[in-house]
Amino acid sequence: MKSIKDLRTDYLKSELNVEDLAEEPVTLFKKWLSQAISYSNDANAFVLSTVNSYGFPSSRVLLLRDVTQKGFSFFTNYSSRKSQEIEVNPNVCMNFFWPEMERQVRINGSINRLSEKESDDYFNSRPYESRIGAWSSPQSQVIKSREVLEKKIKELKKKYPNEVPRPENWGGYLIIPNEIEFWQGRASRLHDRFLYKKEVESWMINRLAP
Repeated sequence: MKSIKDLRTDYLKSELNVEDLAEEPVTLFKKWLSQAISYSNDANAFVLSTVNSYGFPSSRVLLLRDVTQKGFSFFTNYSSRKSQEIEVNPNVCMNFFWPEMERQVRINGSINRLSEKESDDYFNSRPYESRIGAWSSPQSQVIKSREVLEKKIKELKKKYPNEVPRPENWGGYLIIPNEIEFWQGRASRLHDRFLYKKEVESWMINRLAP
């Protein structure tokens, strides 16, 4: 196996300059996301980092489901580890990495639950199997075997052969950003980095050293 010390990529595909920026970050994020989608169906995947009551962080990969000027939305089980940590510490970090474009976006902000209607609307738009899956999995809890899940799925399909209601412990979150950093890989590790920081109703923009 090749040594990881020798794994290197020189980023040469693009650059990010002041004239490429928007007054606010969501416009630029949507542009980058749209470009990323042309390369991959997983372009909406991001890492969410949360911190528990003891100050220990944890991270996992999730899927972005909406982005507006209000913030960034995703859906999950409210009984999961991430949700439990969000309840005690609503400060979170998102990180998108698009290797095909040699780009990253890092987002810091606070998080709130979406309304029940918003959660209902999205849940009802999901495929049948995914709606059943939301009921069957006690997310983040210890289970004895895979068979436990498969048995539960069979039971739920009998109970809900057509319409599947949204579980009370399943729904959406909205991350309201206060900092958004755009990172464009450049040659010799001299990357372009611009940080948007919320100042009352406007955004301050600064270039960061790589």
